[in-house]
Amino acid sequence: MKKILVMLLVLGLALGAVACAGTPAATTGAAPEVTDAPATEAPTDAPTEAPVEETEAPVEETEAPATEAAVEETEAPAVEGGVEAEISVQVEEAWEGYYDEAIARVLEKNPDATINKIVIGSFEHFDILSSTDATNPDFADVFAMPADRLAGLHKNDVLAAIDSQRMAATVGGFDDYDAGLGGNFMIEGEYFAFPMNIETLILFGNKANLEASEIVLDAPIELIGNEEKVLLPLFDAWFGVAATNSSDIELLGKDENGELYSDMTLAWEDLPAEKQATIEALYEYWKYNNEANTSLFDADSGWGYIDEEFKSEGGSIIRLGGPWETGSNTELAGEGNVDVFPISMLTVAEKPLRHWKGGWGLAINARVEENEDQMELAHQLIEEIMNTEYAVDFFRSAGKIMENVPVDVYLASDLSDSDKAVISAVIASYAEAPLRPLFEEWGQVWDTYKNGILSWNNVKPESVEDAYNELKSSFEAMMGNF
Repeated sequence: MKKILVMLLVLGLALGAVACAGTPAATTGAAPEVTDAPATEAPTDAPTEAPVEETEAPVEETEAPATEAAVEETEAPAVEGGVEAEISVQVEEAWEGYYDEAIARVLEKNPDATINKIVIGSFEHFDILSSTDATNPDFADVFAMPADRLAGLHKNDVLAAIDSQRMAATVGGFDDYDAGLGGNFMIEGEYFAFPMNIETLILFGNKANLEASEIVLDAPIELIGNEEKVLLPLFDAWFGVAATNSSDIELLGKDENGELYSDMTLAWEDLPAEKQATIEALYEYWKYNNEANTSLFDADSGWGYIDEEFKSEGGSIIRLGGPWETGSNTELAGEGNVDVFPISMLTVAEKPLRHWKGGWGLAINARVEENEDQMELAHQLIEEIMNTEYAVDFFRSAGKIMENVPVDVYLASDLSDSDKAVISAVIASYAEAPLRPLFEEWGQVWDTYKNGILSWNNVKPESVEDAYNELKSSFEAMMGNF
């Protein structure tokens, strides 16, 4: 748009017309290197609208010499001489070495540019928005964000729209960009983050307990019939969706008209048979634990029970968890005593568990959206951070798996066997997972599901239909809020 306006000015001057215009002042939003930004306990979804200060440029700026120079500068390709801009990037301490090398490669192509690091944890970085807004220089121009923050950050005008398709073409490796995490960062046809890493749930096995049980996990096992051996924190919706996704139960969805609906408000007899079978399996799993007087279905002590049972002296062979739990599970079971499996190794009602295509993205602060040079530098930085040539280094530094890098690349590297097993399981599990719902209303599902499931402890439903009706009541109350 700026280029078109400048060209019109040149044409007007050539015809002898007199032109006069006002332009908004550019805001660089640059930040010095900071190693310890302030954090608060306030909610992170605070409004971030910032006043836009408009200024009227002097008439002299539209004279021919200045206009010609502007035309020449605008038409020069950014890659030839690089861009002259200053931006900041949020970096976690463990990522610094990797980011330093990526920044150096960007500055080699843009010698007149400046990229400042703000060394701070990702969630602490978001705490800055609680007391200020995205114009705060302590909040970086380029930053990492989990997918579940997308709706709130977009609503509060924190995110700049980015050219994800350009970056995907530059970085390469995407079979279908919109079908993966990239498409999950799209709102109303615009992209607001570029895929940084994928995340989904996997299965951890205790080798000693596996050997003692004489179960060989070379083929999927069914939950019902192995209740004593399997640890599923189904009281928590984050883990519970691995079961409901297996038969495509929509806890909260939007139809083609954008209207909200939930399968869990259907009458039991109207619920399709395969979805009834999943609910029945959840009920039977709860019933087994309730009769055995375990504390698995307990929001306060359930996690402690799972940890104890996963130890070598426990009887359980497999547990559902995230790749970030590899270290803690190794401590529980003992070094060299943990196996890792794709989530599909466990079935519920004969359907493999499926979690979500979750993950993180790299985003650009909305405050630099009107500055073409800053936006270009930010795009180049993201492209270089996500340079697939350095995917193994990225995992080694940050523990993050690139969506667009084949598993063979990781397997052929010098990473440890345990790292390779985790990467393989995550990639295999992610391939079968549905996109995670990111619309704002979905946030109410967490407590709705949890309250419905845990109500079974008090109600003691005598049949699966009775148990389902407890869930149904919980979801009907939620839908009433909308």
